[in-house]
Amino acid sequence: MPELPEVETVRRGLEPVMTGRVILAAEVRRPDLRWPFPERMAERLTGARVLGLGRRSKYLLIDLDRAETLIVHLGMSGRLLISGGEAREVVGEFHHPHPAPLPHDHVVLDLEGGARVTMNDARRFGAMDLWPTETLETHRLLAGLGPEPLGNAFDAAWLAARFAGKRTPVKAALLDQRLVAGLGNIYVCEALWRAGIHPATLAGDLGEGETTALTAAIREVLVDAIAAGGSSLRDYRRADGELGYFQHSFAVYGREGAPCPRCGGTIARIVQSGRSSFFCPACQPGLIPA
Repeated sequence: MPELPEVETVRRGLEPVMTGRVILAAEVRRPDLRWPFPERMAERLTGARVLGLGRRSKYLLIDLDRAETLIVHLGMSGRLLISGGEAREVVGEFHHPHPAPLPHDHVVLDLEGGARVTMNDARRFGAMDLWPTETLETHRLLAGLGPEPLGNAFDAAWLAARFAGKRTPVKAALLDQRLVAGLGNIYVCEALWRAGIHPATLAGDLGEGETTALTAAIREVLVDAIAAGGSSLRDYRRADGELGYFQHSFAVYGREGAPCPRCGGTIARIVQSGRSSFFCPACQPGLIPA
């Protein structure tokens, strides 16, 4: 499932194409994805002008001039792809070329200026909803989310306060979207490696230095991943259809048995709450390496 860096990369790719543009036509080709689409979604989108694009956790937020926001979640395999941004002259007329429709193109938005944005989702675990912009934070998918890890509200003091007395492994604690928004398995594994903290360490046992190091590591790995266009492991693509390439920089995730890039030790894997955790036993003993 795309995590914060992948969704932020998609947002940045869509922003110059969609912001300020009118949705000339919206086509909804099925009644649902993971959940039913909102009533009259095509009608409510058609003719609306896009005011801006935001992101909350792993959700893309498209603000419209009708005081509504289109909430998009990519699920396991969802893609938002752009086509036809530049006109091409054919027999004396200008056309905006678009690829032939694919079997899993479920929602198509044709924009002022000729660009098209298509939601393709083979597994149909994605979601779209329309919600009043003024009360967006009350939406069931957004209410109760923790702070953005790249925002000012997330710092070592805040994290330490939430970890205090917590007998949950730090890996599981960081995956709780109520504690920190947008983190998933990949970037938690990578951040714990950067901070030198074993994933099974109890959150409440972390000292001040470890919490400070972990906070910095979370920010750093997210910034690095966004700069690399996210991680493409299976279905994820950027809005221009290209792959992200942060997966080539993984230190531990998916590298069981490979050498640790920091100490040369062997990367190990354990299963926590049904998910694989990758780490280096030599330099993640639960204490920050000297």
